[in-house]
Amino acid sequence: MNKQYSIALTRRTWVRTMATSLVLAVVSSLSEAQSLPDFTVLVERNAPAIVNVSTTYAAVRGNPQDRAELEDLLRYFYGDRAPQLGLPDPEQGGEGGGEQGPDGAGATGSGFIIDSSGYIVTNHHVIDEAKTITVTLNDQREFEATVVGSDERSDLAVLKIEATNLPAVKLGESENLKVGEWVLAIGSPFGLQYSVAAGIISYMGRALPTEGSNYVSYIQTDVAINPGHSGGPLFNLAGEVIGINSQIFTNSGGSIGLSFAIPVDVAKNVVAQLRENGTVQRGWMGVGIDNVNQELADAFNLDRPHGALVNDVIKGGPAEAAGIATGDVITSFNGHDVRTRDDLPYFVGLVKPGTEVPVEVVRSGSPLTLRMTVGNLENANAVGQNTPATGGGSRLGLEVSPLDPMTREQLELDAGVVVESVRGAAQQARLQPGDIIVSLNGVELNSPEELVALEPNLPVDRPLPVLVVRDERQTFFTVRIEP
Repeated sequence: MNKQYSIALTRRTWVRTMATSLVLAVVSSLSEAQSLPDFTVLVERNAPAIVNVSTTYAAVRGNPQDRAELEDLLRYFYGDRAPQLGLPDPEQGGEGGGEQGPDGAGATGSGFIIDSSGYIVTNHHVIDEAKTITVTLNDQREFEATVVGSDERSDLAVLKIEATNLPAVKLGESENLKVGEWVLAIGSPFGLQYSVAAGIISYMGRALPTEGSNYVSYIQTDVAINPGHSGGPLFNLAGEVIGINSQIFTNSGGSIGLSFAIPVDVAKNVVAQLRENGTVQRGWMGVGIDNVNQELADAFNLDRPHGALVNDVIKGGPAEAAGIATGDVITSFNGHDVRTRDDLPYFVGLVKPGTEVPVEVVRSGSPLTLRMTVGNLENANAVGQNTPATGGGSRLGLEVSPLDPMTREQLELDAGVVVESVRGAAQQARLQPGDIIVSLNGVELNSPEELVALEPNLPVDRPLPVLVVRDERQTFFTVRIEP
């Protein structure tokens, strides 16, 4: 009897435990569901200000004979199963359903209204070289748009349509965004108007290896951005635009969860200048820069790899006037922490030319704050050209020769010796014959004799910075002399 009672009690306890667990699981699921963001109000308020931007381009006239020969060749190999070329008729343009190049066909993208009088922001690449630009509003009205201004470096453009009392978005701030925040995009992927996609911020300050993008520090998200989303807004949960969707990384043409948006702080600066002047002025400091790896951090007595290592200072530029020198590691610019080389152009580009700003550097292991008047990027070519570099030694495993005056003048170098051969430590440092060594361990070299005199005093068993010019580019290498 006691045994039967015990079994019954055990079963009853198990049932109660399972029931309690089930209830807790349901409550937990409901709680999690309630904590997820609800985007419905955000979309209802902002969708009317999102527009579709479609473009057509001047027809590209091809050679009909070349086209006919290619079609004959395909028929020869495939017979009746010959594939279609899928090329636009060379005699006329057309409409497209996704972002396409100016090949005579049309393209489509997105945009958003920032002013009730008809000012619209989109991407430069959406409207670049377009023959006509048509803006379709949420209520299906269509307007032909004019370009107020377009900026390739930031990939931003401002359009104007003749309309009044239009709904407009609210611009937020991007400086204090954090990884993990919820964001939402509205746009026209593949020409499908007013499509909504949500996700989170995956990374802040992403530099992309695309031409002209070094003045933009992108917001990376996992939002399902696809062709046609370009130029559309990225919202935070407060319903503010914090980015402009611009690029995706993909192998298939569709989203793989790597999308990139231009921070709204950049956009506000660029848009204001485009509306006022039709062009954009950017700050410029006149330096060549490298990233700092662990070896360079050790060589320059840094506590960790960070900052932008100055490998060249342009003569007559703002940096030279401020006293910035080759070998300085820039750790802060105008109050912004410079984590890597890619951060610096972004911060410099945000500053209005003519503004004096603080620049914090580490020089010979010691912090130093300088004041620099920011120059104008548009005038950079009139001042000088950037030329990056590399480095080496003789117990270092180096043989060097004098640098001829003509080369020195062409490269605008104050010092330098030419590497004739490498072995040992220099070879391990990846120095090559033909490299021009400008300085070794912070000391400029003007002749082979100076290298011979310097070498016995070089410290051993730690990385030494070597500034080298290779292929007209200047950068730092590190060499280590074994004890």
